[in-house]
Amino acid sequence: MSPAFDPKKDLVELKGKVIIVTGANRQSGLGYSTVKHLVREGAKVYIAARNEQRSLESIEKLKEDLRLGQDGPGSDGQVHFLKLDLGDPRNVKKVAEDFMAKESRLDVLVNNAAMVMAPFEKTSDGISKVVVTNLISPFVFTQTLLPLLTKTAQEEDSDVRIINVSSITHYIVPSIKKLETVEDLNQEFHGRPVAKFFRYAHTKLLIIIWARALHKHLNSLSSITPGASRITVMSLNPGNVDTFSNRWPLPWLWRPLVRILMTAPNVDVGVYPMVFAAAGKTIHDDREKYTGAYMSEKRDVVDPSSNARSDKLAEELWTLLQKIMKDMAL
Repeated sequence: MSPAFDPKKDLVELKGKVIIVTGANRQSGLGYSTVKHLVREGAKVYIAARNEQRSLESIEKLKEDLRLGQDGPGSDGQVHFLKLDLGDPRNVKKVAEDFMAKESRLDVLVNNAAMVMAPFEKTSDGISKVVVTNLISPFVFTQTLLPLLTKTAQEEDSDVRIINVSSITHYIVPSIKKLETVEDLNQEFHGRPVAKFFRYAHTKLLIIIWARALHKHLNSLSSITPGASRITVMSLNPGNVDTFSNRWPLPWLWRPLVRILMTAPNVDVGVYPMVFAAAGKTIHDDREKYTGAYMSEKRDVVDPSSNARSDKLAEELWTLLQKIMKDMAL
């Protein structure tokens, strides 16, 4: 297990850094607490989410708790709202383009937002909604922001990171033979108990595979795009804390079981793995160990499932995602 981690002592210098965390507007959620730690240490953080009212309420709460913009002791970090609807990849691309027009740097992108328990439905593009929200749109967002991330990575002693928040549930996904077509993504898991949960787990597997492919792609650009190979790409299982059972059907039934498995005492401690991935000094000092890797909730680099380690699936998914973007005229 990795050494003890204290976000007040073990983060890189964050003053002047710009960070995006998607889906961080729910005050009981992992993303929100991650933002809190990063802003406390001086970062300028954008909460990228669909629900503007809830996001602005969360921002006001952060400003109050961290005494942002007030005299006396308090953080000199900043927190802003970025309206982002991951259900619409075309909107996602425009949001990313608008962001690049107003910001001159981007140091960290945390792809945290996800649809959890949802019925199987397809969008007008013929792709499962949960796959669009959890994989396609984050891919479009990241790809569109890559020029800014790469530009920032060209600076001396840069520490640019792309973090995909996955889940330990990816281990339960059955063996995947190929990822060559949209239908390979549109897995219904029909007939399985709690099929919604399997569809969620499947997307969490896909974003690990995507992170693996992205890492390889950025390394391949080293000779033509300075800075690309210096971007750290990671996926991880976030902290073991229950932030979701209250949103499931029959929460009274699920909550006791979930909380046996969720060992963190509270959300602020539970997000330590995410905060470590986004800004931990250890990763800056030993980048080769972490880039392209999957990290456990104990902040250790571990092997993901055999599906997630497949170079074949990574290459197929990368090709398919590029084709989907092309077909959407993105």
